[in-house]
Amino acid sequence: MSTTENYWSSTEKEIAQRAFEKARSREINTLIETVRNAASSVSNLDEIWRLHDYLSSKRYEIDGKYDDRESVLIFVFSQLVKEGWLSVEDLEGLNSDKIAKLNALAKM
Repeated sequence: MSTTENYWSSTEKEIAQRAFEKARSREINTLIETVRNAASSVSNLDEIWRLHDYLSSKRYEIDGKYDDRESVLIFVFSQLVKEGWLSVEDLEGLNSDKIAKLNALAKM
């Protein structure tokens, strides 16, 4: 990684934090809606355990995905763009090298 990808200005840190929280909020709200819908149709114990397993899996996935260390943010953002939780517009204001790198990674 180049120096510009390792260095985050205070403005970029603010942009990154807002984008990070926006993506996390979007994903969590989608999960809440999914769980509400699934829970409303639970009719037996096996369905409860499937919902439990789903939630355990999502917890592991979300806890691992949202890593806000500067050294991995480009990779986190590229994954979030790829999954649709963020758009490149949500990251407007970041250094053009960072945007180019995360765009390239998101297309992989």
